[in-house]
Amino acid sequence: MKKFISVLLTFVVAFFMFSLLYDSQSFFPNYGERDLNNAVSQEYIDKDTDETRPYPETGSANIVTSVVVNYRGFDTLGELTVLFISAMGVALLLNVGKERIIFRVKPNFILKAGVRIITGIILIVGIYIFIHGHLTPGGGFPGGAMIASSVLLMYISDDKFKEKMNAFNVLEGASGVLIIVLGLIGLFAFNSFLYNFLPSGEIGQLFSAGLTPILYVLIGLKVGSELSNIIGNFLTQGGEK
Repeated sequence: MKKFISVLLTFVVAFFMFSLLYDSQSFFPNYGERDLNNAVSQEYIDKDTDETRPYPETGSANIVTSVVVNYRGFDTLGELTVLFISAMGVALLLNVGKERIIFRVKPNFILKAGVRIITGIILIVGIYIFIHGHLTPGGGFPGGAMIASSVLLMYISDDKFKEKMNAFNVLEGASGVLIIVLGLIGLFAFNSFLYNFLPSGEIGQLFSAGLTPILYVLIGLKVGSELSNIIGNFLTQGGEK
């Protein structure tokens, strides 16, 4: 039944995508028919800026962050959706149960003790990366991936370890809902989805760049939770305990 639902969802999404791509009259204009003067990019080209600040729009010291979270915020939400669909597909296709998969080779004491030390360091660095994503290279995706890697290490080093999936599900859902809520606030209040409506502050400071660090924290928590759920689903087996 799970495989049937997965295949059905795949065909529905594929049909929706192809219908939009080939029905160009209702969705995409033909080549050469688009009036570029009405494009959103033209508004940014023609707009005035405040010369008293070097980065008047976002207040982010990391220029990549300005592009990914501000100008491409809706695209970033799409990437999170792709990751969510992947996690849902893994949960549907695998016969996930209550019991952990037991490895043939038992982890020794050195591996267990070493991973306990390394896991804390990885978690701290991962959190640091997505909290400081607007200041230094990094952001929500690499920070969330590091958090998930610490969960993987705990699975490998301890054959009795099993994450609390419900806690990750709640964290994942809450982060996704908050991102959408912030986007809708910008859409209805400022006519732009994920509009950076908070003060930009002083460039280079932790509390700066307006909404950007908040979004990166939510993205990091969501990515980390989803990847951790995928790892947990792969390392559990069917059947009730």
